[in-house]
Amino acid sequence: MNSTRRLFASLAASVMALLAAVGAEAQGAKTPDALIKEVSTDVLNAVKGDKTIQQGDVSKIIALVDQKVLPYVDFQRMTASAVGRYWRQATPDQQKRLEDEFKLLLVRTYSGALSQVTQDQAVELKPMRSSPGDTEVVVRTEIRGKSDPIQLDYRLEKSGDSWKIYDVNVLGVWLVENYRNSFAQEIGANGIEGLIGKLAERNKAAGAKS
Repeated sequence: MNSTRRLFASLAASVMALLAAVGAEAQGAKTPDALIKEVSTDVLNAVKGDKTIQQGDVSKIIALVDQKVLPYVDFQRMTASAVGRYWRQATPDQQKRLEDEFKLLLVRTYSGALSQVTQDQAVELKPMRSSPGDTEVVVRTEIRGKSDPIQLDYRLEKSGDSWKIYDVNVLGVWLVENYRNSFAQEIGANGIEGLIGKLAERNKAAGAKS
């Protein structure tokens, strides 16, 4: 598996974990590791059984992610963390537009990744390092199949009785931290409006291809 396909396969698995948060609403409060393991495995099996997703039906995948994932992810925290210290400098309108564009960027990333799920993949949980009273935790997993294991970790925060995901570590790189570096460069060169414009441009180009 080349590096690009490996990354897509890893991101595909991250979608499964994001979808796992949906199960918490219906099944009551769960520990974050149990939530990730149980429901992400169910979703993985569902994706394996959907031929249209496997064939890359972008509109169906986006609709799935939009309906099942977005309500259960703290996108405001994700966006604020990715923008970093510049977030406080943005006006409320700019913050809203940044969140909207970043959300669309991630949705399209995950949508492309879902079609890369393979029949042999399964989620394997690593031991948790947390205390019962913790409100923020890291759940560490591996995606195992015929190829080498894929490291995939999640940062979750407790919101009421449920948990929300606000960052994903793919192959040793935290997603939000990775975007923070590129966002800082863009803001330094062209300001906050420049970053919003850049994200909108990327999303428009991706939409034209789908």
